[in-house]
Amino acid sequence: MAVDCGTSLLLTDLYQLSMIDAYLDEGADETAVFELFFRKLPPRRGFLVAAGLEQALDFLENLRFSKDDIDWLRASGGFSRRLCDYLADLRFTGDVEAMPEGTVFFADEPVLRVTAPLPVAQLIETRLINLLHFQTLVASKAARMVLAAPGKLLVDFGLRRAHGADAGLLAARASYIAGFGGTATVLAQRLFGIPVYGTMAHSFIQVHDSEVTAFERFARARPKNLTLLIDTYDTEAAARKVVALAPRLKADGIRIDAVRLDSGDLVDLSRRVRRILDDGGLAEVRIFASGGLDEEKLMEFRRAGAPIDGFGIGTSLVTSSDVPALDCAYKLQEYAGLPRRKRSAGKATWPGRKQVWRRFVNGRMAGDVLTLEGDPQEGVALIEPVMRGGRRVVAPPTLAEIRERAAEQLSRLPDPLRELEPAFPYSVEVAPALVRLTEEVDRRLAATPE
Repeated sequence: MAVDCGTSLLLTDLYQLSMIDAYLDEGADETAVFELFFRKLPPRRGFLVAAGLEQALDFLENLRFSKDDIDWLRASGGFSRRLCDYLADLRFTGDVEAMPEGTVFFADEPVLRVTAPLPVAQLIETRLINLLHFQTLVASKAARMVLAAPGKLLVDFGLRRAHGADAGLLAARASYIAGFGGTATVLAQRLFGIPVYGTMAHSFIQVHDSEVTAFERFARARPKNLTLLIDTYDTEAAARKVVALAPRLKADGIRIDAVRLDSGDLVDLSRRVRRILDDGGLAEVRIFASGGLDEEKLMEFRRAGAPIDGFGIGTSLVTSSDVPALDCAYKLQEYAGLPRRKRSAGKATWPGRKQVWRRFVNGRMAGDVLTLEGDPQEGVALIEPVMRGGRRVVAPPTLAEIRERAAEQLSRLPDPLRELEPAFPYSVEVAPALVRLTEEVDRRLAATPE
């Protein structure tokens, strides 16, 4: 029988089910509070961009084990009858607070908080991290590219190099949130309404003995948003062929929108092609480039003044190739009304339900304060209620609204972060109230007999 891996609750770690079985055995089902956060920023990241919340909330609203999943658990022999009976009726009825998607955040700042009965709050850990980590990873990478190439059209070309179908689709969404103009992934347009872009492959040119014939036949078949790939053989010669072909197409109402470069010295070639197009009366035809690009190359193009109007970016985006994973954690902060914390070396956590307050000076981010919920600070609170009793408190924002929020957030970064300076010391202060609670928790634990 086919299993939908995107909805089956068996898409989890074994230890989640094992712990729930043990919790049920001891009757540990009181209210727990978990927070999802990123412990530290990698050396090449000065900030992160929250993404994936809508998929996480969809997951929670529809949380249930199917009859087939329960039947499999019973038949496997590895799980108790008590556990299977409990899971068969399990639903998410808890509360969630979170930073809205598109929010810029920093290390140790919670992006999501779950309050629910302990077994339920424990079970959802794996999938929540899976959903929020990946889209945050890609949105943060995409934001760097947007900042590196201001005013340029950036398009996600990454599906074929993504680590699976789900990753390719959600990468299109995350990059669009961060400011990409569109994607080559057709399903992303159907599901999310993201503008879709595409040109042609070198194989289309190679199928025809004449490059001009290939250009013309493609143009007549797909005249809308026409982009011609010109580096299959001789790039400059192909640009001249485009100039010669343009009047014939124009007579039939077909406009060439852009030419695409996919290899070679893109700075030098773009200048040569720009000159050929301009001299041929095609100043309105844009130059689009692709081929192994990342934010470092985009910044090089910017510094060189390369006349490139847009970029297709694939592998480095969907795999976040320089930083392929972030140190993301989902940790218990409170149970049965008592604050809790982890004290492991290098992985200690701050206890309790927390809030992040952000100050602005002259419209720019000037520093954050990490503190307890209910301890107001100067600035704007970043964590908001999003679910109560297992249901959203407001209608989901549109993708356009999320994208607008991300753009506003990036515009308010300090200049060094906008210029991708990772060493910039953005201030995240820990409030005295949180420090005091941490000390109280440590004293309580120290006084508790083993």
